[in-house]
Amino acid sequence: MASMDTDEQSVVLSSSATSGLSLSLHPLPILNISEHLTRLKLQTKSTAPFVLGALLGTQNGREVEIVNSFELATEAGHDDIVDHGFLVQRRDQYKQVFPSLEFIGWYTVASTVTSQHIALHEQFTGYCSTPLLLVLQCSTSSSSGADVTSQALPFKAYEPSVEIRERKTRSVFIEVPFMVETGEAERIAVDWTARGGGGGTSLESHLHTQQAAVKMLHERILVLVQYVANAIAGQVPKDHTVLRSISALIASLPASEDDAFREEFNTEYEDVKLTAFLSVLTKSTNTLNNLVDKHLIMNGGMRDERPLIPGPRRRAGRPGGMPGDWSAHA
Repeated sequence: MASMDTDEQSVVLSSSATSGLSLSLHPLPILNISEHLTRLKLQTKSTAPFVLGALLGTQNGREVEIVNSFELATEAGHDDIVDHGFLVQRRDQYKQVFPSLEFIGWYTVASTVTSQHIALHEQFTGYCSTPLLLVLQCSTSSSSGADVTSQALPFKAYEPSVEIRERKTRSVFIEVPFMVETGEAERIAVDWTARGGGGGTSLESHLHTQQAAVKMLHERILVLVQYVANAIAGQVPKDHTVLRSISALIASLPASEDDAFREEFNTEYEDVKLTAFLSVLTKSTNTLNNLVDKHLIMNGGMRDERPLIPGPRRRAGRPGGMPGDWSAHA
């Protein structure tokens, strides 16, 4: 803490300054922020992209709940200037769907909070008197403190405050402890997402896992093939250790390409295809059976509801014909 006392650039007060705010964080904003960061990493090919978003929730006195979030845009060429038109439009759209949620803060991704975050924070004071700041600290390996929640999640929540030092005031942040709160519907949704989503079956989740593994294996094989091709062409220096490892890997492949393996593989493949065909055939038969049952019920109801026509009663049968309903209604 001594370094923090001497560091005038630090915008976070020491742990001795406590906040009386009771903060609850729901799983949805946690997932949204993580997905936002991952998507930007893939899109920008950067390990530390600039992430900015808004927090939605409810506030009752000093009790705050962060329930949802959405992404924010910045002015073209200026990451430190928030696009307020986009913010107001998205806030009003969420307000129509979730009338009880209000703008209560913003989120970003950073290892530490700096004066740049203070400049960004001042741009949100027009939407909330004391907007909160939620920071995802990806580079933090372990969190200090004894709080289990803080150790499990690399998130830090901050509340704005004003510090008076040497007769001068400056804007600072106070760390706010939070707890993760989930409802029954949120627990079911998180469990469904952890199991792979989709149909929710264990077979489908297993197949998705197998597909991802095969895709990753294919990409790595392409890397090896490209390396060998470049080494043969003289475009990259030859690493004999790597080449020996590739040679040993290739030498182990023909052991699984004998006739017995191919015959067993083809047998299992045909069994799987036959099982899938029988499953589709069973479902189609069941659908057809339900359709026939509904057709018979509708036709039976129509015959029962036909009005009786006064007059002589017709005979059920005809000469040379079979007696029954079909001959009577012919």
